[in-house]
Amino acid sequence: MGIESEVKFEASTRDLQKLAAARILRRSDGQLPRHKYLVSTYFDTPKLLLRKNGVSLRVRQTGKKRVQTIKTVNGGIALGRGEWEHRLQGDEPDLRAARGTALEPLLSGKLKRDLEPIFATHVQRTFLPLRSGNSRIELALDEGHVRAGRKSSPLAEVELELKKGTASDLFKAARLVAGLAPVKLALKSKSEHGYDLIADQPSRVFYGSKITLQHDTSIAAAFQVIGRSVLRHIAANEPAVRAADPEGVHQMRVGVRRLRAAIAVFSELLDCRQTEQIKRDLKWLAGKLAPVRDLDVFLKGKIASFEGSDSPAAGLPELKSELIYRRDIAAEAAKAAIATARYRLLIFNVLEWIEDGKWLKQSRSHGKRKIRPFAAELFERRTRKARRKAKRAGEVDAHARHRLRIAIKKLRYALYFFETLYSHDGSAKALSRYKKYLKDLQDNLGALNDIAVHQKLAIKLAAGSGGPKPELVSYAAGMIAGCERSEIQPILTEVTATARKLRRARSFWR
Repeated sequence: MGIESEVKFEASTRDLQKLAAARILRRSDGQLPRHKYLVSTYFDTPKLLLRKNGVSLRVRQTGKKRVQTIKTVNGGIALGRGEWEHRLQGDEPDLRAARGTALEPLLSGKLKRDLEPIFATHVQRTFLPLRSGNSRIELALDEGHVRAGRKSSPLAEVELELKKGTASDLFKAARLVAGLAPVKLALKSKSEHGYDLIADQPSRVFYGSKITLQHDTSIAAAFQVIGRSVLRHIAANEPAVRAADPEGVHQMRVGVRRLRAAIAVFSELLDCRQTEQIKRDLKWLAGKLAPVRDLDVFLKGKIASFEGSDSPAAGLPELKSELIYRRDIAAEAAKAAIATARYRLLIFNVLEWIEDGKWLKQSRSHGKRKIRPFAAELFERRTRKARRKAKRAGEVDAHARHRLRIAIKKLRYALYFFETLYSHDGSAKALSRYKKYLKDLQDNLGALNDIAVHQKLAIKLAAGSGGPKPELVSYAAGMIAGCERSEIQPILTEVTATARKLRRARSFWR
């Protein structure tokens, strides 16, 4: 097996032309660029068995040459992935050559019968060999399209593949390219573009991937697995944010929160100036995304429920119109944020930080510790804190409940990161109950927080909406706020009961 180490960027045709003409990318030895036309046919079953198992299979044609390539598909953005190549005599895959590859566990007679071509990419590739430090890097400028039946979509990408040398030199070369043209870190492989074309979902919402860790994984390697996954969660929702999809905005915000939570979990490991800059940029992005979510919750929750009542309140259509207007303005602000150079560089900087950050060079002894005892210490410490805050959950003031909510969220983030360490042994049943109590608590505390947000919004709307019939908008907002206040006590009763169960729950990590 080979490990393909590369950084990929999305680009425009103009970007590719600019890079092809850039003097700084030309070799000093006078070596000229090479050009190839590549046709790659991807195979899978009608039920997309390979994709579901994180494997891709293609046959690439370059002139008379045919090469079969099997690759692993990462659950997150990563620098490297497994790759197996085999020279073919014809256009059909050779499954005998798949032994010893990531495809081997799926090999069967049924797979051989069901395997079929599902889409193909047609690419004109320009190769530019580079030197970065002492490393040898191949820069490829790809322009073409992916085709599935009668459907097609354009492709324009920049690939930098490390042929020999270090990741640091690869990122230096990638940063040079990003400085020459406004390219963006690519989230999808060419195979993923093809699968999206089949599904006809170019801007679908991405909900994050399951994080799988092994017991003997080091702390440093565990953070990298988590970081890659949550970075993909953030960046994969760019198309949905550009389409002003509120759920896509929310999922990007969830990804940002998870990455900030991971930084807090691994704070001792990650302590460096580079991390502090990443934290500042993530806080900036979170601030651009939050207003869309708050307004959308109000619209899909309270407004929708009041619309469905037998006698809708006076001013409700005007209030809904005002909230939709504000949400759309907030969605445009989020869309504008991800179009900025700051966001574009943030995504690239985070990848470089995960794969080759300064923390890797200064925290070697701590980073070599095993992840399971580290996770157990974390759960012990955070659970003790949450249980202490939960003792008087139904009696304390809103500020104290907010602190409890934050403690519960931190525990749920930790569970998301480390759940697979405990889900296959005798801890599974206790883990399941613990998860349910945390979810119920967070849902109810979140409902109380939403009410507090709505109260503040009602005050703002009462001060004047700026739209037509502001008095009706103000009346409806006040009426909903009053109704929500009556919901607080029943929710507090639920919080008290669930908090009691959490305090008595078995510690699954012991």
